[in-house]
Amino acid sequence: MNASASKQDFALLSGLFHGESTPLTFTLDGTAHRGVPASWNPSEKRESVDANIVRKTVSGRDPESGLLLTVTEWRYRDFPVVEWMAEFTNDGAEPSPILENVRIGGEIDGDFRAFVHGNGDTCRDDGYEWFSDELKDGGVTIHPNDGTSCNGAFPYMKLIFEGAVLRAAVGWPHMWQAKAERTENGVRYEAGQMRCRMRILPGETMRTPRLTFLFSEGDDLRSMNLWRRWYTAHILPRENGKPIAPAMCLHYWSCEGKPEHTAATEENQVKAIRTYVERGLIPDIWWIDAGWYKCDYDWPRIGTWKPDPERFPNGLGPIGEACDEIGARFLLWFEPERVTAGSELAEDHPDWLLPTGREGDTNSLLNLGNPDACAWITDRVDSIIKEGHIRVYRQDFNFDPKPCWLTAEAEDRQGALENLHAQGYLRFWDALIDRNPGLWIDSCASGGRRNDLETMRRAVPLHYTDVGYGEHTIKQKQFRELFEWIPYFRSHNMSWDREYVEKELGREWTENDEFSFQCAMAPAVTYMTWWDADDGQYKRTITAEKLWRRAADLELRGDYEPLTECRKDPGDWYAMRFDDNGEGFVQVIRNRAAEADSFTVTFRADPEKTYVFEDVNGGPLAVTGAEIRDKGFAVTLPNRTGKVLFYHVKP
Repeated sequence: MNASASKQDFALLSGLFHGESTPLTFTLDGTAHRGVPASWNPSEKRESVDANIVRKTVSGRDPESGLLLTVTEWRYRDFPVVEWMAEFTNDGAEPSPILENVRIGGEIDGDFRAFVHGNGDTCRDDGYEWFSDELKDGGVTIHPNDGTSCNGAFPYMKLIFEGAVLRAAVGWPHMWQAKAERTENGVRYEAGQMRCRMRILPGETMRTPRLTFLFSEGDDLRSMNLWRRWYTAHILPRENGKPIAPAMCLHYWSCEGKPEHTAATEENQVKAIRTYVERGLIPDIWWIDAGWYKCDYDWPRIGTWKPDPERFPNGLGPIGEACDEIGARFLLWFEPERVTAGSELAEDHPDWLLPTGREGDTNSLLNLGNPDACAWITDRVDSIIKEGHIRVYRQDFNFDPKPCWLTAEAEDRQGALENLHAQGYLRFWDALIDRNPGLWIDSCASGGRRNDLETMRRAVPLHYTDVGYGEHTIKQKQFRELFEWIPYFRSHNMSWDREYVEKELGREWTENDEFSFQCAMAPAVTYMTWWDADDGQYKRTITAEKLWRRAADLELRGDYEPLTECRKDPGDWYAMRFDDNGEGFVQVIRNRAAEADSFTVTFRADPEKTYVFEDVNGGPLAVTGAEIRDKGFAVTLPNRTGKVLFYHVKP
């Protein structure tokens, strides 16, 4: 694999959208415009953000309405990547004319083959699927199903050309839309906020999604690994200046048999932490999810963001201190945007809330577009982070905000409330990061429904789905998409195939068996080994952790090569490879119903090198790269088992 940028990559990128510096279209007061119109007297400013990013801004002002337009371009020196975003500011005294049809993109010349797009996390088994459209019967328009960015459409997509791949990502946490259609010379691609027909009020700024493009020569595998390397270098959040490292998570879940963490207490959490450590498991992250506030075992009763004084008489600080003592990060769950009736926010600040408008629905949206509301929730959450020694802020979002905006907006303000909310949401997160150096943010929205690139600039998806924790073939499909686009994510080592194991294989079933660990080989993992588990479960977990840490490090720093299709079929084998300059591993899994006893491993090996595997079929194996490419080597496994084959390369 070769994931280093070439001169040809940068040449492709420089011609994107015919080399336009501001590939923006919009309509203002009924007149369509392309770029910053000459009559707006545009000016340009260029500056270096750092050694690898040049930022250029082009600004102009409408001579009639006074509306200020600023288009920002970020161009990377180390990767063939460019990004654009536009902002419209009304610094006058009257509402602007109607702004609509705002899109970034344009025509791309080339031998176009296919538009590849996915459906994101649908909260069903059918999520994380890909679709390929040749666009021969007209254009394709995609957008999410609700007010979150990844439900029903994935904001990461590819345009495949003969000999080149263009990757496009829409950075917008809510409703976006992208369209691709064939042209005489190639394809036209554009994207923007889905609903945008608005007057901008005095003092307001409306922004577009940030569009990111990576253009590279060669095939999809090379493009994929250029993206992964760029993402790791420029998008993956840092902890005190260093890239986020693999993390093993533990928790005391469903305390006393109650839902989530509704029965968590200072006493039982500290006891569980210390028990894990005494028995040989030291978590990187200690996880407390929903229910730490007063809710009477009903965790969705939210909007009063204070620790339950009966269960946490000293606040959350003692738990944070217990984590500090062992070097673990304390993770705490919030869902600040959803407010239920009877809560502190509902009672004290109803003017900050946007109801759904649905009869009997007690949920409302905290309007983060309201500066006072945004400032209040920022201060409240920040105070809990500081008092509790919180080092991972986990934000969930378990309802659709779209009805709240539709109910409250005027005809000439379509999309305005959403736009202001998105800006407030990002400003809220930026403030938490600024006030708490080293803070991680975990993005969740009933799983992975809001993992767009603008969100991922600030967060990692430690809970990328609510589907299939213990369905191994479903996880394989999910992993395939995430390793390609969002390289840092977390998995569980659950197993939900007890009946098959006991009846078909005739073995004793345990949720944390070796196979469950093999199927949870992600950069972050939660081990479902309870603090009071028996010695056998602890022994299996400690053994699995050592294997996982070695593999997870390579997953983050290495190039990725999928070696099999992922069809969610238990009759399939599953395999993948990670390689970092000649150090790597191949993972091979025989799913529960795979009939063949062995799998032939082939991959894009260097034909001039020899690959030395530590353990293949019970012993070491040295095989040339030419042999691996031409005929491969067989790996034999029993049903429902997996193997990680570490290797190094010698000349």
